[in-house]
Amino acid sequence: MKRLFTCLLLIATFTISAQQSYWTHYSFIVEPQNEAAVFELIDEYFKEHKWEGVTVSLYANHFHDEDNRQTHVLVYSGSLDAIATVYADGGGDAWTLLAARLDNLIKEGVGARMGTTRASYGDTTGDYPIQRYFLLDVESSNAFETSYSKYQEGHPPVERVVIMGNFTSGISPEGENRWVLAGYKDFKDAIGGSNSMITPKERKARDASWKIYQENNGGVRMIRSGLRVRLGQW
Repeated sequence: MKRLFTCLLLIATFTISAQQSYWTHYSFIVEPQNEAAVFELIDEYFKEHKWEGVTVSLYANHFHDEDNRQTHVLVYSGSLDAIATVYADGGGDAWTLLAARLDNLIKEGVGARMGTTRASYGDTTGDYPIQRYFLLDVESSNAFETSYSKYQEGHPPVERVVIMGNFTSGISPEGENRWVLAGYKDFKDAIGGSNSMITPKERKARDASWKIYQENNGGVRMIRSGLRVRLGQW
């Protein structure tokens, strides 16, 4: 796994879209003394090398459990055709040089996934660099998506965005098959969560709707949660 960036053409991130999009992402561990150098190399490369319709983002895994060892995630997101174009592009000498330099700075690659973005709720035009994520094991995809969308549409997120999608590869033995991400503008909102952003009356109505969602979601088990911080986006 040490040669992660030499072996893989691409590494990827997640962008907000109201329509279905495709994404791939790669998780890795960087020791503190190398974090600035890794960011500088990635920033320099993606400022100069862009693909139409594709967004690349780098995140730091800030709050996480003991077994969630990744320190950084780099992702590509876009339409199927746009993502396919990225993977068809070999990158040439510039990519080879970047890969070689990163291989000397990254301690370990710890995972790779791909999937889709299924739906977005709230203000998708805003900027939300602080993101809480939830990985779920959903028994019935149709029941979950229907009930979750009904809940979110009945209580649209304010000053934040909520995004829901699935995994199509890279699933762990825990069986996660759906994910939900809540994006916030700053740490205050992210730490306080949605409860701190609505009135007690709104919270009471929302909690009642949440119970209805739980009764109709077909069975959902949370595998993992955490918070990531966007370091850069290109």
